[in-house]
Amino acid sequence: MISDFHFLRPLWLLALVAPPIIIWMASLAGDTRSRWKGLIAPHLLDSLIVQPDRRHRYAPAWVLAALLTFAIVGAAGPTWKREAPPFVADTASLVIAVDLSPTMDAIDISPSRIERVKLKIDDLLATRNGARTAVVAYSGTAHLVVPLTDDVELIETYTDALATGIMPKPGKDTVAALNLADDLLKRDGTSGTIALLTDGIEPAASASARQIGSAIVVLGIGTSEGGVVKQGDGSFLNGAGGARLTAKLDLDALKKFGSDTSADVATITQDDTDIQWLAQRVRTNFAQQTATEGDRWHDLGWWLIAPAALLSALSFRRGWLVRLSTVLLALHLLPPTSASALDFGNAWLTPDQQGRLAYQRGDYPAAADRFQDPMWRGVALYRSARYQDALDAFASIDTPESWYNQGNALLHLNKFEEAVAAYTKALEQRTDWPEATANLAIAQQLLKQEKDAEQEQQQDPNQKPDSVQFDDKGKKGKAGEMAVAEQTSEMWMKNIQVSPADLMARKFAIEAGGSQP
Repeated sequence: MISDFHFLRPLWLLALVAPPIIIWMASLAGDTRSRWKGLIAPHLLDSLIVQPDRRHRYAPAWVLAALLTFAIVGAAGPTWKREAPPFVADTASLVIAVDLSPTMDAIDISPSRIERVKLKIDDLLATRNGARTAVVAYSGTAHLVVPLTDDVELIETYTDALATGIMPKPGKDTVAALNLADDLLKRDGTSGTIALLTDGIEPAASASARQIGSAIVVLGIGTSEGGVVKQGDGSFLNGAGGARLTAKLDLDALKKFGSDTSADVATITQDDTDIQWLAQRVRTNFAQQTATEGDRWHDLGWWLIAPAALLSALSFRRGWLVRLSTVLLALHLLPPTSASALDFGNAWLTPDQQGRLAYQRGDYPAAADRFQDPMWRGVALYRSARYQDALDAFASIDTPESWYNQGNALLHLNKFEEAVAAYTKALEQRTDWPEATANLAIAQQLLKQEKDAEQEQQQDPNQKPDSVQFDDKGKKGKAGEMAVAEQTSEMWMKNIQVSPADLMARKFAIEAGGSQP
């Protein structure tokens, strides 16, 4: 935004006094009469002076002044937006809130609204690229189906089992669904979006939605013409008068909710246009939230290289005395591409600036050789897969970012215990850091697996028992206990072999305070 516009290195702007001085000096040099009036009589001077073309007299000076202006402003680092840190990936979290009120069984969309929603969720998950997703189901109450996870198969297992019949209470409590979804994102500490998949929103939801910090998008399910509601047993839902109930998409309510809360609203389509729209809104929300929450400003001064280079090309015109100056300045502005250019760049760029240019080109080994700043050198070494060297570079700094980066390098070196310590140190210095928290959990899990594997290796699978005794009297000894345990475990396995829909129905009933179905 324009209100965020500022310069990263404002002291460079002091050099803007140079372009006006150049123009002033050029104007003095072009005043031939002033230079000769003390040596030649005035009545002869007018006849001896040959005036140059006034249109081109100061053109080289003006071009040099413009070129310097672009270069100085670019060096000052104009910026107006933030950028994500180098180790933060696009992990736009998404909470899908699915409306399971009875009207979602309407068949105006084949085969039904809820069945089409489940297909759309599968398509949406395919666009997530490993980002974490959670699912919330709601009708008269709201319940968590799947917490934030990147396990697509797990999400699909439970979303495919969604049905209106598993909900303990009828109705439509959008406020409860939004609050539950927002709590998930707040507890996770990540920037995310809540996607409402519903055929209507009650008016009271707008006031609560404005208090939610997460972005909201709404995908309307159904048609304005509506359709009859077909229940699970094949019968049709009847209204108050006994006639079949026709459920219509409450498009007016969705539009009003969007205008009241600034939420993006769209309706379901036959193709994947709606999914592409929804995925784009999730990415856009994440980019905006990351830009707002980011801790580094994006240096946009490099955009001024192009006009400066174009102006420097004019130095090749015959008779322009600024040719050498503009060529040197162009070499300063263009990124070095050879050893000779790098040597020349030493006169114009600091080692860190040269390293940054190499880093932006993706030449991480060269960037690591040029950087003197330990953090940026460590980042370049990390990108070059030189994890031990990167660890050594990060170790010289005691900041939460350094400890976080050390943890990343230690994970690649399979030093899980040290990685846990590094992430813990980072979180001690910077609390509520979701990336560090997530990586700490990964490191702890890997450490646990490593210790479990070591314990298994220490055990001798060929070791024989000292003796084996059988109790034939009613099997009341160890063998009898083992048999009972086997029977109990078998019965337990049979008891838990229920469908995901049954599990969710029991869970939701308990949460709603009702009895198990």
